[in-house]
Amino acid sequence: MTTRGATRRCPPMAWLCPWLLLIFLVVSRSIAEEISEHCSHMIGNGHLQVLQHLIDSQMETSCHIAFEFADEEQLKDPVCYLKKAFLLVEDIMEDTMRFRDETPNARAIVQLQTLSVRLKSCFTKDYEKQDKACVRTFYETPLQLMEKIKNVFNETKNLLEEDWTIFTKNCSDSFAKCSSPGHERQPERTSNPQIPGFVFHLLVPSIILVLLAVGGLLFYRRRRRSRQEPQPMDSLMRHPESSSVTQDEDRQVELPV
Repeated sequence: MTTRGATRRCPPMAWLCPWLLLIFLVVSRSIAEEISEHCSHMIGNGHLQVLQHLIDSQMETSCHIAFEFADEEQLKDPVCYLKKAFLLVEDIMEDTMRFRDETPNARAIVQLQTLSVRLKSCFTKDYEKQDKACVRTFYETPLQLMEKIKNVFNETKNLLEEDWTIFTKNCSDSFAKCSSPGHERQPERTSNPQIPGFVFHLLVPSIILVLLAVGGLLFYRRRRRSRQEPQPMDSLMRHPESSSVTQDEDRQVELPV
């Protein structure tokens, strides 16, 4: 009886394994859908409006600031460009874009920083040794900087809505091409803020040389004129007889006939 009854029983885990597998699949699917929903709609139109408000509140100025940003000319792949730019935007909002505490712009920056922290779950990090690859120093106005940042968020939003896994792409090869010799880009001279100083140092000596030349010319003309003025006195001293004769002739002319 005992042996026959034991053969009719099911193993205690036999019926449990299929149920556990089914539960695991359902949970995994729900988590994937949640992450997809999370990344696809994380950047909303309200965030873009906040960025536009920051742009509109910037003062128009010719002053330039230096900041590091992804070089779009080297990173032709838009996904890799945005992956690199997104990490740099975090540093810019932390170190460069600073406003007085408790102001609307300061609160807007905090909101964008919070969004950036949440967006990290949608990006995969590539090799750290290539952090400085494809990065260039820009010299632009604060307004131009804000427009760059808005473009990054806007393009990231569009790509995530199309495919929430798009930023899991491995961009190590693209970054390696930038960091290899021959792909490093020299900073543009036209945007270098040291150019006005160079022009100043070149212009001042030129002006000094011109002033010295004009002063020398005036001094030479004055000295030449001063040499020419005593000549009539010298001629009188050298020819006294002729001068006396001319005086007598003048007197004779004045006498009446």
